[in-house]
Amino acid sequence: MSILDRKEPAQRCPAALASERLRIGLEQCGVSADVHQGPGVSLVSVWTNLVVWTDGLAYRWWTGKISAKTGRRLYRVHGVDNPVTVAHYVAQRYEELRKASYRSEGVAECTS
Repeated sequence: MSILDRKEPAQRCPAALASERLRIGLEQCGVSADVHQGPGVSLVSVWTNLVVWTDGLAYRWWTGKISAKTGRRLYRVHGVDNPVTVAHYVAQRYEELRKASYRSEGVAECTS
């Protein structure tokens, strides 16, 4: 029996089910993630500054960009009906952050 077929209370919550499906999609993309559940919301923690949250209706995560007009963070939002596609988008963002982190560590090593 798959974790998605269990009838435990947490798994019946739409947010928990959506986050677990995304975690599985990310795993298929070669990206490890942790799921954290709360009342009515579930988080998929992927990397520093990359946390996807869902209420069971949509996935949301920060794009890494700030609006020039408002100065606020810009988020990407997708419905939970296609977690495999969302996993690919999140995996792309993960790669961007991972590469940026690697460059930062290299610069830090050169200046130490």
